[in-house]
Amino acid sequence: MRRSLAGILIGLALLLCAAAPLRAQPSANHRPFLSGPIWVYNNWSSYDELSDDVPLTEAAAMHEFGQVLRLRRLGVHIDYYVMDAFWYDPDGGYRKWRSEGWPDGPEHWLGALEQNGVLPGLWFSTNSLAHLYPAPQWKNSLSKNGGAMALYTGGFLPDFMDVLQYWYNRGVRLFKFDFADLTAAAKGDETKFSPAEIREKNIVALRAALIDFRARNPDVVLVGFNGFGGDYDSTAGPLPFADPLDPRWFDVFDSVYAGDPRPSDVPEFDFWRSMDIYSDHAVRRFAANGIPLRRIDSTSFMVGDTGTNYHRRTGGWKGMLLLEMARGGWVNTLHGNLELLSDSDGRWFARAQKLYAPLQQAGSTTMFGGIPGAVQPYGFASERNDGALYAVVNPAQSIETVALPPRQREEDPHGPGRVLFRDSGFEPVVERDSIRLGPGQLALIGFGRYASAVYDLGVQADIRIPRSIAPVAARFVRGAARNTVEAVVLPPASGDLRIVMQQRDLDGHIMRSMSKTSMAHFFVIAATQGRKTLRLHLRYDHAVWSGLSWAVAEIHREDMAHKLPIRIRLSSADTDKMRLDEFVYNVIY
Repeated sequence: MRRSLAGILIGLALLLCAAAPLRAQPSANHRPFLSGPIWVYNNWSSYDELSDDVPLTEAAAMHEFGQVLRLRRLGVHIDYYVMDAFWYDPDGGYRKWRSEGWPDGPEHWLGALEQNGVLPGLWFSTNSLAHLYPAPQWKNSLSKNGGAMALYTGGFLPDFMDVLQYWYNRGVRLFKFDFADLTAAAKGDETKFSPAEIREKNIVALRAALIDFRARNPDVVLVGFNGFGGDYDSTAGPLPFADPLDPRWFDVFDSVYAGDPRPSDVPEFDFWRSMDIYSDHAVRRFAANGIPLRRIDSTSFMVGDTGTNYHRRTGGWKGMLLLEMARGGWVNTLHGNLELLSDSDGRWFARAQKLYAPLQQAGSTTMFGGIPGAVQPYGFASERNDGALYAVVNPAQSIETVALPPRQREEDPHGPGRVLFRDSGFEPVVERDSIRLGPGQLALIGFGRYASAVYDLGVQADIRIPRSIAPVAARFVRGAARNTVEAVVLPPASGDLRIVMQQRDLDGHIMRSMSKTSMAHFFVIAATQGRKTLRLHLRYDHAVWSGLSWAVAEIHREDMAHKLPIRIRLSSADTDKMRLDEFVYNVIY
């Protein structure tokens, strides 16, 4: 029952975690091609033909372009509009737009973008056949299994570069390369060369071709996604990347992505906060492997109502946007249904974007604190001579005091910072050298010129943080059914009960499971008092294409009888035998 996006789509690598220095510095080894940050709208997740059945059509694409223009009128800065996967005719060799939903091809879309000063971008499955048949000129590059083309020999790569030039000549200025298979050998070569030799041949060939393409088209933006290295599956485990990203790609790509948004392996009552932690952790791991922060696109901003974004709509979107900017990447990607953002939301978006713009441009973002996936409080500091913004997250199920970087404490003459933004509930306490945060809480702090009410961004009402939390003693024992544990606890004198479970294999490693239906039917938390089944409040009840390793639920005080014992039962429907970790807390809002 355990799967992942990498396993589903292209068999990418293993676990995403390494021990890392507490304060990672941007590398100076790779010069950026960009002169500063850019903002990219990508329409994936406004449609979804992989984990959902929402099709890409001209009408849908143009509707989203109307939303791009609306947000720009409200002050939001957007430079590019990328048409994501499956725009092409399967028989057209990337030269022909698919006729279904696009009767006139891309003409209307390209014309509208040019008229309004937005640059177009296109998605390509680099050398894997994703909803695509091989063109005749590609067939002598095909692998034995017919699923991908070698890049180092045959007709595929020369023709592919002609395709890129064709679309560049039509006005396309950003090219997204996805699903690269650098292990692809032309049929017969799999016995002539070792896997390492084949990989090296593919890297050398594609890199040289893209360097030449850049030289001919210096204003082009190239972004690398799945297949170029890096681990995306999980935030569990102490291992470094099993598939490290080759630094030679930075002679080609403006940015590499850090993984599609998904829940981390850090249990949180708010599902969307766990997703924030995944992207924070992924960026940290890429940086720990030597990638400059400005070259990492966290791709974490997705609003929408499809399977890809777990039907998130706009849940926790403000914190999601602030963290995307706080991570310091120069390619800022926005995905999904922009119509879900109201005009008021758009004006807030513009304010936040303008707040971070000079700090992103300065390129001085650093990370501090612990490792997100290890449930250690952490943050991102973006500094200039006259002030700084610190985005700080506490992933723990406890109230924590987070130390702020010593450099800011030593140099800031303006006194303590100001909380500019926070989740609702717990009120952070900021001192000159630290901030106190509630369990699972995000806060943005301004120092220097930014410690002013003029920069206040308010409170995120839809993520609510307890004002207090304390462990509840609970002895869980194995139940009669497979992968089931049970315990009996007494109701707290005040407040609510929070119940947390996490799934591990028998060796103690965190393991994800997935279900085509709600994970609340897969990881089941149940509670009874006598013969009464207690009402549970939970937010992990989503179909999760990327898998999930945990569940969190709360029982509110008004739903519990006073002093009557509560029987808690936790279970996993995974067919493998698992170990369940369990925790109970008393939370007061």
